Amino acid sequence: MLPLIKFPTLSLKSFLRCPPVRFLALLLICLAFSSSQCAAQEVVVPPEKQERPRRALPSSTQEASDEVLRIDTDLVTVDVTAADAAGVPVRDLRAADFKLYEDGSEREISLFNVEKRSGERRPVAIVFALDVSGSMTVEELERLQQAMNVFTKRLSADRSSMFAVMTFGMNVKTLQTLTADQQKLTRAFARLPREPNGLSTHTYDAVDDAVRLLVRHAPRTREHRLMKRAVVVVTDGFPVGDTVASSTVIERANSADVSVYTVTLPSFSRMLVSAERQPLPTPLDVSGLTEKTGGTSVYATDKDFEPLFRALAEEVTSAYVLGFYPPEEKRRDGRFHTISIEAPRSLTIRQSRPGYKAEGNGQ
Repeated sequence: MLPLIKFPTLSLKSFLRCPPVRFLALLLICLAFSSSQCAAQEVVVPPEKQERPRRALPSSTQEASDEVLRIDTDLVTVDVTAADAAGVPVRDLRAADFKLYEDGSEREISLFNVEKRSGERRPVAIVFALDVSGSMTVEELERLQQAMNVFTKRLSADRSSMFAVMTFGMNVKTLQTLTADQQKLTRAFARLPREPNGLSTHTYDAVDDAVRLLVRHAPRTREHRLMKRAVVVVTDGFPVGDTVASSTVIERANSADVSVYTVTLPSFSRMLVSAERQPLPTPLDVSGLTEKTGGTSVYATDKDFEPLFRALAEEVTSAYVLGFYPPEEKRRDGRFHTISIEAPRSLTIRQSRPGYKAEGNGQ
């Protein structure tokens, strides 16, 4: 049997006095202190305070994401149409060809979007506002139906675009809400000859209702692409009996970034135009409704409306989209800020709105 060996009993105080033990204890204390300091420095930033990179659209190598949708409240966009001396749309410009100014100060162009050269069209949301006040003949209505069917089919090949149909005379009536269903649109157009007319022509009321419909039901982006929102007014050019002023409609269209296009039918233009003369401006032209919203006015002087509407379809989708981020101090000041665009001098440009009104702090 082995003898029992007894080791001397050490108190805690004596144990800690041993050099190797004392070194180990100090090391453990230092490690514990260091860990607590690191933990104290790891501050969790709430999600609402985390900043995202300023990126308006995914890059060509980046997959599309919901980032497009999340930044709409800060990004200010404006549509710009460029044409050469002959009035032909110019589609090959780049961001470097434009300069953008806010209240006279140049801003960086954070977004530059144009219809792809491959032929992929920008999605559109368009409301047709059609005059049924009695000045249009049955024959004109039938030709108009055919032309609008051509127009919608041309712009909705990929079903990413939407259209609505309204009529106006003494009252404004919605025949079809926004839809991509071509059969529904065809049925709505077929109802036009049966729509009741009246002595008044509430053109501005109709445009105002169309802008409201677009604000409520047409998103700014669709399938990760910016959507063009517009109203196409088909009329004789003589608004009568409106309850909303043209200036109010223009302001609301600018706020919603909606462009207005007008088609003046032969019931008016054939009385004032000949082969050698341009038609005289109508009261609707004089109001500035199209000019101040980035749209344009066209006159249907031929019996065949289809070429006119084909050209109008090209016009609607030929705009560039420029976007910028206003300085922080201007985003919630509740004031109106001007936007001006410069392009090469040889080109004529139109922009969809002269500026934007920032939200107020209380909004």
